[in-house]
Amino acid sequence: MEIKAPTFPESITEGTVAQWHVEVGQPVKLDDLLADIETDKVVIEVVAPHDGQLTQILKQEGDDVVSEEVIAHFEEGQASDASAGSGADIPDDLPLEETGESASPAARKLALESGLDIDTVSGTGRDGRITKEDVARAIAKMPPVEPSEPELVVPTPEPELEPVLQLDGLGERVERRVPMTRLRASIARRLVEAQHNAAMLTTFNEVDMSAVMALRSQHQEEFQAAHNGTRLGFMSFFVRSTVEALKRFPEVNASIDGNDIVYHGYYDIGVAVSTDRGLVVPVVREADALSLAQIEDQINDYGSRARSGKLTLEEMSGGTFTISNGGIFGSLMSTPILNPPQTGVLGMHKIQDRPVVVGGEVVARPMMYLALSYDHRLIDGREAVQFLVAIKGMIEDPARILLEL
Repeated sequence: MEIKAPTFPESITEGTVAQWHVEVGQPVKLDDLLADIETDKVVIEVVAPHDGQLTQILKQEGDDVVSEEVIAHFEEGQASDASAGSGADIPDDLPLEETGESASPAARKLALESGLDIDTVSGTGRDGRITKEDVARAIAKMPPVEPSEPELVVPTPEPELEPVLQLDGLGERVERRVPMTRLRASIARRLVEAQHNAAMLTTFNEVDMSAVMALRSQHQEEFQAAHNGTRLGFMSFFVRSTVEALKRFPEVNASIDGNDIVYHGYYDIGVAVSTDRGLVVPVVREADALSLAQIEDQINDYGSRARSGKLTLEEMSGGTFTISNGGIFGSLMSTPILNPPQTGVLGMHKIQDRPVVVGGEVVARPMMYLALSYDHRLIDGREAVQFLVAIKGMIEDPARILLEL
């Protein structure tokens, strides 16, 4: 039977075969992972339709595919005797007690070819088994090998000859060229489009985090006990503050479609998440109807699934406003870039003790710089500044969120 690429949504025209997880002749079971197809937004998994084995791979890693294009041929039933009896075709996901090996044969082969010590790799497979993907990740983190200096053999000069000058070996500078992933290429294209198509400006402010930090410290244990272990973080406060500010300034929650302005009567907040493949923005739907605990749970779930490539296209589509937290990486101040067709994005940054004047006295307070980038075609500077001041006021006095002040 034919193994086809998945049906892509209308917004995606093609994808790339990112990785084959099995080889021709390797026995697989129903729903075992066969391949990953990388699109502009997500990685889509292709799974086995039955127990059986691949008989032919038509699209190799790196090849482009369109929706429902045939990428391999599959044979249903038991794998061939040769394949089943070959140690090289033992699936990565068999438990250790069934194989007696801590790493799959494919993983060992790849490690040997790359000069990697297999014993230094941590396994993520079943029962800690080292898979081919584990080895590939470890190889990617290996420092480039500097070429050894050539050993110069200098003959002993005859007495009547001039002394021979011994030269040091000349080193080489190593370069590695790899194709840009579809996600990275999509990010680059969209960011350039945002700068070319929008009149983007940024306004800054700073917020005293003392009140929120004291609130978290005071109620953290009780909050976790009441919400099944969910920790109270900063993001839920900023999401709720943003929603309240968007209600007051609907232009910031709007988008531009040609010569029309589309005002959204709902609040779908995108939360930027950094992954090994690039930045993705899953969307917290109807954020105005969610509690702090529900917001924290959804953001944590998005974060873990984003890093494992499990987000769906629907979870990253739409959004009326975006929040990006560069502070988790130590950024003190930055200019966030718009996520088209949205007209506003809020940038959070590192919390750092700074001297501020309170009641005529200089005191140290945990301060955070906030940045709002906005599309000046729709939002004037006055509204942008007032929007950011509204968020500042609610973070510095969280009771204003509850009272909608």
